[in-house]
Amino acid sequence: MKTLKIFSAIVLISLVFSACSQTQKQTNMENLQVNKSEEEWKKQLTPEQFEVLRLKGTERAFTGKFESQWDSGIYVCAACGNELFNSNSKFDAGCGWPSFYEALDKSKVIEKKDISHGMVRIEIMCANCGGHLGHVFDDGPKPTGLRYCINSVSLDFKKKDSTIVIKK
Repeated sequence: MKTLKIFSAIVLISLVFSACSQTQKQTNMENLQVNKSEEEWKKQLTPEQFEVLRLKGTERAFTGKFESQWDSGIYVCAACGNELFNSNSKFDAGCGWPSFYEALDKSKVIEKKDISHGMVRIEIMCANCGGHLGHVFDDGPKPTGLRYCINSVSLDFKKKDSTIVIKK
């Protein structure tokens, strides 16, 4: 009986923490700077960008335009231009998608638990527009040990000393 009470207490505490973190994630999504209708996104984005950024799709491994790019600059959200990753944090993870060991600034991305496809992962979304970028894993290199595995189609690239224009 004592074991059952302890187990029940653990489950209850877990549910409370889960609800709190869900509230925080919802608050983050409510505070987006760019809010557009799905029709507006469809007009702005290519079909492939819409599939990934808005419908949480994934491009095929080793097909993205940034998977093998090593130029110096900043990777930005393809939907809104939010600066997300510095090329200095990019590394070759061999997974088929651009990988970074840290975000430019943690406030630039939203992390959300993703239990789709029979896996437990952490989804990464643009904190400015809510666009799906990819996932973050804890098997990356030092100094962070993280691997932000990002769809190329979710990104644009601002070469060092250049600018990029995003359709609004």
